[in-house]
Amino acid sequence: MSDSKPLTGSVKGRAPAWPYPRVVAHRGGGTLAPENTLAGIRLGAQLGMKMVEFDAKLSADDVVFLLHDDTVDRTSNGQGAAARMDYASIARLDAGSWFDAGFEREIMPTLDQVASACLELGVAANIEIKPSPGRETLTGRVVAQQAASLWQRGEPAPLLSSFSCQALAAARDAAPALPRGLLFGALPPDWREQTESLDCVSLHVDHRALDEARVAGIKAAGLRILVYTVNELERARQLAAWGVDSICTDRIDEITVDRLAGA
Repeated sequence: MSDSKPLTGSVKGRAPAWPYPRVVAHRGGGTLAPENTLAGIRLGAQLGMKMVEFDAKLSADDVVFLLHDDTVDRTSNGQGAAARMDYASIARLDAGSWFDAGFEREIMPTLDQVASACLELGVAANIEIKPSPGRETLTGRVVAQQAASLWQRGEPAPLLSSFSCQALAAARDAAPALPRGLLFGALPPDWREQTESLDCVSLHVDHRALDEARVAGIKAAGLRILVYTVNELERARQLAAWGVDSICTDRIDEITVDRLAGA
């Protein structure tokens, strides 16, 4: 990262700076490209997206690469648990043909490759730390360390997020200057305590868990809000009007900053 002041958690209810755009491409290219691939990230950038979200986990030999699931079965021509495969084996898999023949031979890229693409394209990154079971602390630490190094001169800093408090705590300890957001499906009663304990700048939640009052309460606590996965324009406009800061979507062809504003 640059020498600019890092984002930190809220102070007395004041929300931290938020250098991230209003719309975020889910898993790179949304529904228009195979998820968690370089092709998806490039397509999102071509369509004008200024930020992409993707999932990062560890191979058996501790290489950080992009994959949502614990196994490679759904999004490649391979089978098996990713945590039991070295990255050389993972890199040989076809991670594009399952989506469309035009994406044949797309791979599950390393975080190093993704960082290079994001920096070249001028696209911000939301890195969701997606640990395989039992690897929460190690994954959080390694992902954060690599992200801090790879984006050392990039702005804005990558936004780290995870459903795993254990992984996010390890990320905080490994790279405290990188901003963090805690992910939820349903919003628990102790969301404030959990985000404060991890010094989060943002709360990331399924949009269906929110109404206007809940958005106001989260913002009053000094947190930014990122919601997922919003695929209807009118709902996106409603969330934006309530004060949601960033909206993660699969429909990167339909939900844009201009359209949110009614243009």
